[in-house]
Amino acid sequence: MANTWSIRGRALKLNTAADVEEHSKDLRANDNIEEIHLEGNTIGVEAAAALASMLETKKKLRIANLADIFTGRLLAEIPQALTSLLQALLKCPELHTINLNDNAFGLNTVEPLRPFLSQHTPLQHLHLNNNGLGPAAGALVAESLAQLADNKAKAKSEGNKNVPDLETVVCGRNRLETGSMSAWVKAYTANNKVQTVKMVQNGIRQEGIATLLQHGLSKCKQLRILDLQDNTFTSLAAKTLCNTISKWPVLIDLGVGDCLLSARGGLQLGEALSHGTNKQIEVLRLQFNEIDSKGVKAICDAALHDTALPRLRRVELNGNKFSEEDPNVEKLQELLSARKEDAEQKYPGIDVDDDDAWGVDELDELDDEDEDD
Repeated sequence: MANTWSIRGRALKLNTAADVEEHSKDLRANDNIEEIHLEGNTIGVEAAAALASMLETKKKLRIANLADIFTGRLLAEIPQALTSLLQALLKCPELHTINLNDNAFGLNTVEPLRPFLSQHTPLQHLHLNNNGLGPAAGALVAESLAQLADNKAKAKSEGNKNVPDLETVVCGRNRLETGSMSAWVKAYTANNKVQTVKMVQNGIRQEGIATLLQHGLSKCKQLRILDLQDNTFTSLAAKTLCNTISKWPVLIDLGVGDCLLSARGGLQLGEALSHGTNKQIEVLRLQFNEIDSKGVKAICDAALHDTALPRLRRVELNGNKFSEEDPNVEKLQELLSARKEDAEQKYPGIDVDDDDAWGVDELDELDDEDEDD
């Protein structure tokens, strides 16, 4: 850890340059710093400028964790402090990961983000979770990422062969809503090598989800993790998902829990998965979706199919509308348990003792359709 500098979780209130100096001697002295962690402190304008003067000299910096660093700050302070930090990080040529989670940016303070997100061509992994963006600021972020793709392409055309593709976009709990989806379509069309997309709990309704899937994410052939949980699909967007899922041949983890897929949507998803175009899928997150016994059977049939889902190891089905004694649940559990026995050879890196990584989840909130009848 010699090349990591961290003040994570210390609840420091850094107001002045002197406050920063007290804690940053190791940072100032080490030109080989690769990671910094500022998370869980509160940083004012003068302190941010002092930190920035050090950060811009760290040419080997690769990871910057700036999550939750403005708690209790005035609205007027955040743009100035953020501008100082991000302008410094723009000068770090190896910085590929930035975490800005849990900072209340909103429309009033999103402006400093845009130059960094559009210009920092080394960026591979972006974490923007719980920032209070709303649809207008969310669209500005998406537009910046589309510009980033243009700037990456330009840098490559000028002979910079080390420019990476954008691989990770985490932008959840941000009230992106349907209104920003056309901008996000352009962002994903431009950055179509993205591998991880997590946009949970954004208040996106079915029309927005359908647009995002059909016109944006369908272009991302290398998608490995897609998490859209706690948005609204209904049968409209569920159908779009089923028509799009074949576009993602290396998809490993699909999260569409708490999305109102509907009974029809659950059935259609099972049928789509049975076509064998998603052989890499390991995890299906399908909780609280009104999936009934027919949908469970379709998902089970796809899993039992010899070539459709040969790597499936985890299915989350709690909160749907079928009986816990449904025979297809038992079949599914037996299949997934058998795969767990071969875990070390077939699933390197997956903890065999992690119950949340294997089998069917605990079905303690089912709404049995027979009882309703």
